[in-house]
Amino acid sequence: MSFFQELISNRVFLVGSAGWFTAQALKVVFTLILERRWDFYRFFGLGGMPSSHAAVVCGVATATGLQEGFYSVEFALAFTLACIVMTDAAGVRRAAGRQAALLNKLVQDLVVSGPGPHYERLKELLGHTPFEVLVGALLGTLLAVIMM
Repeated sequence: MSFFQELISNRVFLVGSAGWFTAQALKVVFTLILERRWDFYRFFGLGGMPSSHAAVVCGVATATGLQEGFYSVEFALAFTLACIVMTDAAGVRRAAGRQAALLNKLVQDLVVSGPGPHYERLKELLGHTPFEVLVGALLGTLLAVIMM
């Protein structure tokens, strides 16, 4: 069996992939509903509702638990990784996005008009609120239960 055949027959991998795809697609849908604009960039962008990071890691952890057992070493590793990723998404990455917003505002206020140094705006939507992480985690868990 080739690498790609093995990969697409790995149910845990498929759950993680479905979690990412579904969460990213929902970001586009939510932008369309809430902001009444089509923004396909949201499919590839960071941050927003729901957290695709949380959907992937919780889906993988749940699928691993269902397949290998919730007392297995594999589940313990997947669960620990999920906790780290979700903490980072709602903590460090969210703080970095807030700092980027503040820096963008400061530079905009300093360079009010006229010729001046050019700067590239920093990405502000990097992390997630705790609620966005929770929804992503629930999405990934639900997909694992359905797909396994």
